Amino acid sequence: MFERPRSGERAVLVRLGLGAQVDPEDLQEFTQLALSAGAHPVATVTGRRPRPDPRFFVGTGKVEELRATAEAHGADVILVDHALSASQERNLEREIGRRVLDRSALILDIFAQRARSFEGKLEVELAQLKHLASRLVRGWTHLERQKGGIGLRGPGETQLETDRRLLAQRVRVLTKRLVRLKQQRDTGRHLRSEIPVPTVTLVGYTNAGKSTLFRALTGADAYVADQLFATLDPTVRRILLPGGTPIVVADTVGFIRELPHELVAAFQSTLTEAREASLLLHVVDASDPRRDAHIAQVNDVLAEIGAADIAQVVVYNKIDRIDAPVRIERDPEGRAAAVWISAAEQRGVSELTEVIAERLARKAQRARLRLAATAGALRSRLYGRGVVRAEQSAEDGSSELTVELPQVELLALARSAGVEILATEVVQISCGAAEPYLQSAPSASAAELS
Repeated sequence: MFERPRSGERAVLVRLGLGAQVDPEDLQEFTQLALSAGAHPVATVTGRRPRPDPRFFVGTGKVEELRATAEAHGADVILVDHALSASQERNLEREIGRRVLDRSALILDIFAQRARSFEGKLEVELAQLKHLASRLVRGWTHLERQKGGIGLRGPGETQLETDRRLLAQRVRVLTKRLVRLKQQRDTGRHLRSEIPVPTVTLVGYTNAGKSTLFRALTGADAYVADQLFATLDPTVRRILLPGGTPIVVADTVGFIRELPHELVAAFQSTLTEAREASLLLHVVDASDPRRDAHIAQVNDVLAEIGAADIAQVVVYNKIDRIDAPVRIERDPEGRAAAVWISAAEQRGVSELTEVIAERLARKAQRARLRLAATAGALRSRLYGRGVVRAEQSAEDGSSELTVELPQVELLALARSAGVEILATEVVQISCGAAEPYLQSAPSASAAELS
């Protein structure tokens, strides 16, 4: 249903500067997108216009130049680094005689190639169908509605209408399947939250080195490649911080400028990891001259998915490329706000783990809980974590426990079945190496929680 470029296709790249000259960095990024999709760029056409042409997006002169360039280089496809309307895409194909893909279609194609999980494949297909819905234009002329009269009435539905109906049916089926998968995921998350383990999620612009950092932090054999969207499906691993604290680290898909809204809306499996994180590690390519712009673009996407208010530490990666030292930057309140590291060379990773422990353990709460008699397993796990400070038993079999937990964990614990929060107070926790982070038996507790 979605025309995916075949491996080895020769492509002409198109990028216009609207009201300004074409930025070479934008053009380089689009070239990387084309290579990631498996295309072979054979030529690049650039130009400058005050505004897009309503018919072709590019001007009529550029259309002629595109046709000549495609013929001269034997190109199979035209890749346009802009979002095209359905009519603009169709008009360009008709004039040039070759398939035309805009930026959104190209990113969707890359996602279709990289999706590995069942849920990821469903989400990509749903995004593709929503993108395709505005591009259904062909119909069967021999089945179109005809004028009235015996033997002259058509089937009452053109092929275009049939395609739209079938597409809408498929969208409904995929949406229902994804809702069921989300319910299953939420159920699993609720079971794991009986003893909530903080989640640290890696986010950042694509190709900033998130998967390399994920491998350095967790030791997992994560796929690493110098290409855009090398990682698509979320990967989650459990590690122990200094002092024995178990946390979950999640790697996510990279963000990019002008990320198609169909993907933002559909890709919930990855985005959920960012929305429900206790702490975000915003990975930035320190050697990229446009790193500040990329930081802003990632923050815009985080705001769009509802993750703007989650605590964040900026991780400036790839300092080996700029000969910068490992260092920790703090905000006016003394909190660690940024860490400069090289994940590829394993420099600064230990400092980063200490910063993670500090940010998660900066404030804890002492709380008095009432646990129902049926919450025996939860009580046992709290003792296993070494966070219980006192206990009183009631005649009805319930227990009142005084515990000390980080705020994020206590909030999640309050949503568990059979738990009632009676009173709380804030407790400051030091994160020195000699003072474990609310742990009495790190190895045992980690095994219990896994």
